[in-house]
Amino acid sequence: MNDDAVRDLALRAGIAIEWQDVSGKLHIVAPDVLRRILVALGLPSGNRGDAVASRRLLAQRSSASTLPPLITATAGRPTRLEVGGNEPQPASLVLESGEQRAITLIPMRGRLRLPAIAESGYHRLLIENREIVVAVAPSRCYTIEDAVPDGRLWGIAAQVYSLRNRNDGGIGDASGVTALVESAGTHGADAIALSPLHAQFTANPAHFGPYSPSTRLFLNPLYASPGLVFGHDRVAQMLADAGLTDTFAHFERLPLIDWPQAARAKLELLRQCYRSFMEDNDHALRADFAQFRADGGELLAQHTVFEALHAVHFEKGNGDWHEWPVDLRDPTSAAVTVFAASQEDEVRFHCFLQWLTDRSFAIVQDIARESGMRIGLIADLAVGMHPSGSHGWSRQGDILGGLAIGAPPDLFNPRGQNWGLTGFSPRALIAGGFTPFLATVRAALRNAGGVRIDHAMGLTRLWLIPDGAEPSDGAYLSYPLTDLLRLLALESYRHRAIVVGEDLGTVPEGFRETLETAGLHGMRVLWFERSGHGFAPPDAWDQTAVGMTSTHDLPTVAGWWRGGDITTRAACDRLGIGVKESDVAEERAADRHLLWRAFVDSGMAQGGEPPPENTPPVVDAALVFTASTGSPLILPPIEDVLGVEEQPNLPGTIDEHPNWRRRLAPEARVLLDESVAASRIATLAHKRPRQ
Repeated sequence: MNDDAVRDLALRAGIAIEWQDVSGKLHIVAPDVLRRILVALGLPSGNRGDAVASRRLLAQRSSASTLPPLITATAGRPTRLEVGGNEPQPASLVLESGEQRAITLIPMRGRLRLPAIAESGYHRLLIENREIVVAVAPSRCYTIEDAVPDGRLWGIAAQVYSLRNRNDGGIGDASGVTALVESAGTHGADAIALSPLHAQFTANPAHFGPYSPSTRLFLNPLYASPGLVFGHDRVAQMLADAGLTDTFAHFERLPLIDWPQAARAKLELLRQCYRSFMEDNDHALRADFAQFRADGGELLAQHTVFEALHAVHFEKGNGDWHEWPVDLRDPTSAAVTVFAASQEDEVRFHCFLQWLTDRSFAIVQDIARESGMRIGLIADLAVGMHPSGSHGWSRQGDILGGLAIGAPPDLFNPRGQNWGLTGFSPRALIAGGFTPFLATVRAALRNAGGVRIDHAMGLTRLWLIPDGAEPSDGAYLSYPLTDLLRLLALESYRHRAIVVGEDLGTVPEGFRETLETAGLHGMRVLWFERSGHGFAPPDAWDQTAVGMTSTHDLPTVAGWWRGGDITTRAACDRLGIGVKESDVAEERAADRHLLWRAFVDSGMAQGGEPPPENTPPVVDAALVFTASTGSPLILPPIEDVLGVEEQPNLPGTIDEHPNWRRRLAPEARVLLDESVAASRIATLAHKRPRQ
């Protein structure tokens, strides 16, 4: 099959055949790369017969018999259906409320059109003996303005694992978050944005990067707080009975988390909690656990079976389910059923872990609201999942087999990036009625007042790399943006939760405007808000986006001012190809002058520019500068509130830098009461008082 035919098929499949880099240079995707991506999508193009079959597969949405199980619409607006027809066609609409209406599908330009439906919800359309769900969404997501009209809110972004609390065993958990929530709520904060809580691999605690989860549908049990559910005194006694008190105290004193060892100790406690729970006569909690299992259904059952299976095979040195015996790779096989029955107690233990973690964060969100927070917790939704994880095993039809998510080459990553993640297949999303997307969004919003969507560009396109290829040998695959935004709007309103889209870096033209129209709040970070040859003043910042001094992937204010991030990046070979440390340091010196001038010009600072080693006044100015913007919500990282120099993560590194391991001091309950932090918090509360 010739290259032109391959390009034509790629375009039909939503694969971009060219892409533009940060400098504006156009790159053409090699035909062989397109072929490999097409094969991974189930659309082979090796010969003419393959191409004909693949085109036919892509064209199957042209009749009522092949309509997808779910279509989306905006409330009050007619919707064009992918159904051919030149004559009016009767149909029946059953609203979520149970009301039934006779409607007529009207032809327009060779396609039938669904009349406008005013009521939002998941309704049923009956057409030609077929039932289709019509997800009718509000015109936009639930926004900060909806939550607090004319409000100028503030909160804090925090890495859950970094928060210290008594008896957390060296890994921050829901109790640490509770302590921070109570303290921040007392000072007038309205939100606490958390690092991802997604489930990892319980049997492999050395895999702890929060943005590479096993599944996004369930939670990391290491973040559970037994004390919140069973009582802190009871848990302290369990620690003593298990001989873990000194072990926990040891890990709690460490400045960096020892994930493998601390996790093993915490899992010992969790098993002790499970045994106690199963022997207990607390009928209310037992009934709640039973209801949780019933509500979790097949998804929960399969995840917990995977956890038990993975533990067995990881112990044997093989944690990748792709390499398990064939009959164990299929979650519906008889062999898996037999295994689950033989390991019933272990599977129940993993259900218990999910219940305990879920209930822990439900309690935290309740406490946040009781403290006066009008948003509360903001969850973080990673862009994808590890291909060897629970979701990949249990829902193999959902994901992009044979393809990895990453990024094309840029200045800092001249070879591109392979994040080692998989994501949803857009064809599978449509064919499956967007079930996996909806389940993921609902999981994120279950115990939260908002969600931050990491790499929000994934709503419209993802850079995909065939397995074994270089990161640069990839292409963009498009996603059904309109459908996904409508579903987000519908779920956002049903949960009364805001949606923040991480839209930093190079984004498609018009994408930020599309997100804004859809009610997603973008992100604006101090380092990137430039105007002419300097930093943009507060009144020039986007008034619909969330404002931040920095993020977990960027230097803290203190680290940036001192220049420690440059030294660290140089030591890890992350400055970019051919870039000298001295040149970056010289550029930073110029930027320091520009930033301080912006602070002084806006009235947020006075006096001469502090030297690099004098970071406190710069941190003070950066916080008040960000608080003075028109952003409806500001979320400075807690590292900036404390004036910490080290950033939580250095992108592109694995072992060269202690990513996702740093612990904050002192304990979370008094973290904001330290003199410097208390002064900064008071300033934020003064600049953005609760109304």
